[in-house]
Amino acid sequence: MKRAAMLAFLWALPVFAAEEHHATATFLGLPVWIWKAANLILFGWLLYKFLAGPIRKAFVDRHQKVRSEAEEARARRAKADQLAEDIAARLEQIENDVRAIRERALADGERQKREMIAAAEAEAQKILQAARHEVDNRVKHARQELTEYAGQLAADRAEQLLRETITDDDRKKLFARSVNEVRQA
Repeated sequence: MKRAAMLAFLWALPVFAAEEHHATATFLGLPVWIWKAANLILFGWLLYKFLAGPIRKAFVDRHQKVRSEAEEARARRAKADQLAEDIAARLEQIENDVRAIRERALADGERQKREMIAAAEAEAQKILQAARHEVDNRVKHARQELTEYAGQLAADRAEQLLRETITDDDRKKLFARSVNEVRQA
């Protein structure tokens, strides 16, 4: 604050020098410029006495406030950086989880596809086996019917031939022979 008083004095100095050229005015026997200088010094000292402490305190308080806000900002910044790192790690973990789920889903899909194809092939084999069995049964049944039909035709044809070629004498001989066979048996 001494600097401020010195500056105020130097500022007022040209005014004092200008007054010297005029008739020197006095007040209580001292030149006016001395009173003005004393007044200025007293005013500077009063300013220093009453304002220096509060101004210094205000500057110190402001300095401490700025410093504490800077510390808080650093702490918030560090916390934000840590939070950003945590979020980035979580995102990476989520991306890895999604990738693993996708790969697992693809593998499960392929496995299910293979299982479904194998089940379909097994079912197709069963159906083919059942169809072959059915065809075999129908062929067997058709052969049996064909054999019966052929036997019936042969019997009918034999009966027809016998009726056409056998006479009454042949019938009597056959009847007698059948009766002899029955007796011997």
